[in-house]
Amino acid sequence: MGWTMILTKLGEGMLVSIEIFAWTLVSSLPLGLLVAFGRMSRNVFLRGFVKFYISVMRGTPLMLQLMVFYYGPFLLFHVSLPGGYRFIAVLIGFIFNYAAYFAEIDRSGMESIPAGQYEAAAILGYSKAQAFRKIILPQMIRRTLPAVTNEMITLVKDTSLAQVISVSEMFLAASAIAAKEASILPLFAAGIFYYLFNYLVALSMEWAERKLSYYR
Repeated sequence: MGWTMILTKLGEGMLVSIEIFAWTLVSSLPLGLLVAFGRMSRNVFLRGFVKFYISVMRGTPLMLQLMVFYYGPFLLFHVSLPGGYRFIAVLIGFIFNYAAYFAEIDRSGMESIPAGQYEAAAILGYSKAQAFRKIILPQMIRRTLPAVTNEMITLVKDTSLAQVISVSEMFLAASAIAAKEASILPLFAAGIFYYLFNYLVALSMEWAERKLSYYR
């Protein structure tokens, strides 16, 4: 197999990795914010449930969670799911897992804002929702960007775990080519793809940090 064909196969796998990354990010970030509100709720039952959910998501391997979401419906309800569900199970697993991590990052960001700012906003006539959207949220985003960047970089690498339920992302494609060609070079090529992907992510987040430096 020539390098043109190898890079084409890796590129196809990379598109799947990018799709997992993008869907996870756009879904888990807002879900994580909702989970953070639940974690800070005054309702003891809601707060306890959310705390347990975060504990399970952070305390068990993502690989195991993907298997549970894929095989769980059949084992529990004997439901036969279509072949396309394999990719959906990956997205569900990634979104729920990363929402737990983002929730704790958001909670730490919100709790780092001095209480005086909430009181000042109330004096100025802001409702709680307005105060959060116009005053708290921008500062929270700025303060949590470094931690969110770390999670995004981890997410790029974690996309390789999708292979555990046979979703053909880039690392699985590289492993198959390496086995067929009896060469480790396709795996190194995959490593370069991951590095470039993460480099772009880090570059984008640095740009976002500069844009939000006003809220420092």
